[in-house]
Formats: sequence, C-alpha cells, structure tokens
Amino acid sequence: MNIPFGPRSAAGPTGVTTADATAALPSGVSSGTTPLLKLTEVVASYGAIQALRGVSLEVRHGEIVTMLGSNGAGKSTTLRTISGLMHPRSGRIELDGHDITEVPAHKLVRQGIGHAPEGRHIFNRLTVLENLQMGAYSRRDRSAVNADFDRVFGLFPRLRERRDQSAGTLSGGEQQMLAIGRALMARPKLLLLDEPSMGLSPVLVEQIFSIIRDINSQGTTILLVEQNAQMALQVASRGYILQTGQIVLADSAEALAGNEEVKKAYLGT
Repeated sequence: MNIPFGPRSAAGPTGVTTADATAALPSGVSSGTTPLLKLTEVVASYGAIQALRGVSLEVRHGEIVTMLGSNGAGKSTTLRTISGLMHPRSGRIELDGHDITEVPAHKLVRQGIGHAPEGRHIFNRLTVLENLQMGAYSRRDRSAVNADFDRVFGLFPRLRERRDQSAGTLSGGEQQMLAIGRALMARPKLLLLDEPSMGLSPVLVEQIFSIIRDINSQGTTILLVEQNAQMALQVASRGYILQTGQIVLADSAEALAGNEEVKKAYLGT
C-alpha cells in the first residue's frame, strides 16, 4: 500500500536527511559516535527491476531499529544487501565505519553480521544441535562456542528439549526459534531479523518479541523487518518506512506509532 507522507526533502531521492536517519536516538546512544551500520544511497536490482532506489539508514550500537513497509517495498532486499547475499549497483554500506559494500557473505559473518532470513531456511535433515553448530562454523574461538549453546538454549528452552530432533519435524514457531538461534551462534554484533513472526500464533508472536528484547538487552544490536508493525514499534527505538524501494519516513518508534498515515497503512487504526 503506497501512502502519501508529504513532500520529499531536498536531501536526496529518499527524502531522508542525516537528521532524520538518527532521529530520536534512545537514551545512552550518542549521535556523535560512529554508527554500527550505515547505508548511503544504496541502489540494488534484480536484473532490470530496481528494488532499492537510494536507501540511506543508520543503526547505532545497542539499538533495535525496525523497517516497515508493504510486500515488495524492498525490506528483505535491504537485509540481503547488508548481509552480502547480493551486492548493490551503487551506494555504500559501512559496518563500524569500514566499507563492506563488496564483502562476500561468508566474510561478513566473521565480521559480525548475523542474518535470520524470511522463511527460516533451516537444514531440515539435520538435528537442532547440528543446525546450531552450522551457525558457529566460522568461529575460531571454539572454547566459547559451548557458552553460546547455553545462551541459545537459555533463550529458547524448547530447542534444548529438542536438540536431537530433526529440524524439519519442528513446529513453525520452533523452526523460527532455531533460525534465530543459529544466527546467534555466530556471535553477531548486528542481528538482521526478517519477518520473525510470520505464520506464528499470537501467543508465539508475543514470545518471539519478548526474546528479541532479551537478545538486545544482552548486547546485540538488531535491525528488524516485520509485517506486524504494532509489535515491531513496541520493541524498537526507531523505525524507517519503505515504499517501492525508497525510505519515505524515519522517526522514533513512538512518533511512528502516533503518525496518522502510519496508523492507517500499517496499524489498522
């Protein structure tokens, strides 16, 4: 659904200025520090189809930032571009101030980016434990991996109970837990979550978002793509609205939740 957010600014094709991108930073997050993640005028395409049209955004250390938008807006493409699964045609992506625009995905895992993609993409024939081990494949600190198994099992007790069960036999909610847990096993600085509540019951949605808060409180910065705008804005400190590959609005989560156009388009009010 495309909605009119008013005239674009002169800042560029997205209409989002640097001030917009860092609007309403949460307590303890300084606008003067180098952002953990920074996208500048990123353009990405699937063949002749342009999916991202100059996307600029920032995520600071310790934040949960959400991206909202309808299907096809470019949210998943943005995450795929950040994690190296596809490379932009133009623009720049930085992690902790370092240019990672052309860095391949497997090296970005080692540099601190974890990605739990839409659709989960777990290894169905492997056990829960083996899936988690795959998440730690790039780790060199093997002595610390066991501690991260304990962390994941602490966040997701159901996975501990099913550690020897084939992943393909898990429920949808358990598979989502496994996808997030596998990403955490790489010990990321930045966790990309793509539609973590998709297809889940309301009870499990509440549980997943509670766990997202716990993960963030343990020190992991999160960029969250989510169709459930109401829940996303409850856990996030800031948010971006994407429309047809462009960011049309950036503000604090509280301000977005109170924006009348956002309410009509995404909150059903």
